[in-house]
Amino acid sequence: MNKGIQIARIFGINIRLDWSWLLIFVLIVWNLATVFSGIHAEWGTLLNWGMSILAAILFFASILLHELAHSLVAKARGIPVSQIRLFLFGGVSNIEREPPSPGIEFFMALVGPLTSLVLGFVLIAIGNMITPIGQAVTNPSQLFAQWNPLTTLLMWLGSINILLGVFNLIPGFPLDGGRILRSLFWVGSKDLRKATRWASWVGQGIAWLMILTGIAMVFGVQIPFFGSGIISGLWLVFIGWFLNSNAAASYRQIVIQDILEDVPVERLMRPNPPTVPSSISVDSLVQDGIMATDDHAFPVVDENRLVGLVTIEDIRGIPRSSWNSTTVRQIMTPTNQLVSVTLDEDAAEALNKLQTRDVNQLPVMRDGSLAGLLRRRDIIKWLQLHSELSR
Repeated sequence: MNKGIQIARIFGINIRLDWSWLLIFVLIVWNLATVFSGIHAEWGTLLNWGMSILAAILFFASILLHELAHSLVAKARGIPVSQIRLFLFGGVSNIEREPPSPGIEFFMALVGPLTSLVLGFVLIAIGNMITPIGQAVTNPSQLFAQWNPLTTLLMWLGSINILLGVFNLIPGFPLDGGRILRSLFWVGSKDLRKATRWASWVGQGIAWLMILTGIAMVFGVQIPFFGSGIISGLWLVFIGWFLNSNAAASYRQIVIQDILEDVPVERLMRPNPPTVPSSISVDSLVQDGIMATDDHAFPVVDENRLVGLVTIEDIRGIPRSSWNSTTVRQIMTPTNQLVSVTLDEDAAEALNKLQTRDVNQLPVMRDGSLAGLLRRRDIIKWLQLHSELSR
């Protein structure tokens, strides 16, 4: 099940808000309200909080534009993009497979920071047209104080977008700068797996530098540009930890994709899985299916035709007292909402489908009929066996 809520669908891409987004949104609004009240005491409470909320919303809209730039380039190159998720650390595009060449990787990675930088400079230029910086006094606080609400909003959004663009160009994989670095390694090595490993090492090194810098800031060390303090230090540690985890995970993902590449689904699937008719009760499904086997998902078949899939997760939402009166048809996922694979489909592509839909199994079809069930645990078991044999 996907976390968060879907708020829009743009160019065929689902836009979702993760629940962690609410935390960072509140923190940004609170911080902006504090800053704005210190600069513009004359605004009053209503205007101060209203501008803070508007600025935070527009900031995340600019992050969305950044991610849309990545996604639209990917789609233009034939790479599927299922969703963009806004979360605690900003946004991420769910690009379903790796780019086919280093050139496409380079352009896909570069277009996001370029979008943020161009947007930032345009916003600052518009703000300068409204209140020219050249006519301001030399004291920065007096400069900020003479800006009207619109100029303040444009200048802040412009500055934060430039900062966003520059930050994403840091060569710490999987940041955009790290992906640009990987594309260059890829050109030199002609090997995506090797390039990913090298970029991951660089990314983890930068992440650990952030973590150590953040710890130093917590203990009062004054760091140029970053300053010092517990809150700023902990935030930098948190970002470093996030980058380190994702750099390692990205390399593992590439290794898994390499192992599964050219392995047909037929080799990993469970053939002729137990099925159930749509007319039986949930109670019968539990007693005769789930309790009698180790299966947690059952294809629903009527008259030798797949009509849906029912899982133990579907049952959890039904009160125990209603099991006898509720049929499988009422709780199953119908075929028009299922993603399936074929016998000769690449196992790496099948794993992408499992991860994208966040499900644990996929029906395997042959000429429109059910041939088997590919379970996530079957893939994991095969990977473990491959790892043990490799040793």
